[in-house]
Amino acid sequence: MSLTSAIKGVIPISPTPFFADGRVDMDSMARLTDHFGASGVDGITILGQLGEAPKLEFQEARAIVELVAKRFTQPIVVGVSAPGFAAMRALAREAMELGASGVMIGPPNTLRTDDQIVGYYRQAAEAIGPDVPFVLQDYPLTFSVVMTPNVIKRIVGENENCVVLKHEDWPGLDKITALRGFEKDGAMRHIAILVGNGGLFLDFEMERGADGANTGYAFPEMLVDVVKLSAAGKRDAAHDLFDAHLPYLRYEQQQGPLGLAVRKWVYMRRGLIACDTQRKPGASLNAAAKGEVEYLLSRIARTDSRAVLKAA
Repeated sequence: MSLTSAIKGVIPISPTPFFADGRVDMDSMARLTDHFGASGVDGITILGQLGEAPKLEFQEARAIVELVAKRFTQPIVVGVSAPGFAAMRALAREAMELGASGVMIGPPNTLRTDDQIVGYYRQAAEAIGPDVPFVLQDYPLTFSVVMTPNVIKRIVGENENCVVLKHEDWPGLDKITALRGFEKDGAMRHIAILVGNGGLFLDFEMERGADGANTGYAFPEMLVDVVKLSAAGKRDAAHDLFDAHLPYLRYEQQQGPLGLAVRKWVYMRRGLIACDTQRKPGASLNAAAKGEVEYLLSRIARTDSRAVLKAA
């Protein structure tokens, strides 16, 4: 199932579960994958930045792709960002042979000018091959690379296999409007726009023209419902559900390993992974943070029973 620009909905970013000693926990990976499938998502992304992909050995990454491809029937996107094109090409080709639908490529933080950014993606597209669809990851908060709407238009125009923009600029609502304006004017072909940042601005991003979410969140079911409600024109219902989750979503969206620690802790509390360990270097929650998370979940549970968890 090849990734195309027609994709819509929620494509969650999966974390990579580890045992306390740092080994990859494949049983938890399987359980988490099955949960995503049962949540009504429209695809899955593995080996992303918050999937701790840079900490994995090639064979570990390959084994995760193989496991997910055997269990998940919707499109699978594999993060292949790497310092060099040889490693990117190797993982991209291996992932596609195992059953992936496409790959995601983020920019190295050395890019500064518009021409450097466009040139990099031209070379990346050549490296993975024209038959491999890719997601353009626009995440300046992490990568320190700023892509203007015109730069994105140039990348899309030069590379037919660029089919999705993972939009994680912040603030970024006007960027979505500008890109959809390019499409309306015929200046850029259509690509799917899926948003990140934990879904922090999903409510209004959908109204600006996003097709869905490509992000991590400990309750992907909420993202699915918000996208569906928004697409159906049920604006108040979409905002009401989103607002109920927003205080915890904000807490989970803390930058770096701390935000991932929150998400893994809640996935563990939900019984989806056995351990909230991050492979070193990483972070973990202290008692105060765990108490804050539990309090925020109890507030969501007043209106959304999916946040009702067993006593810790």
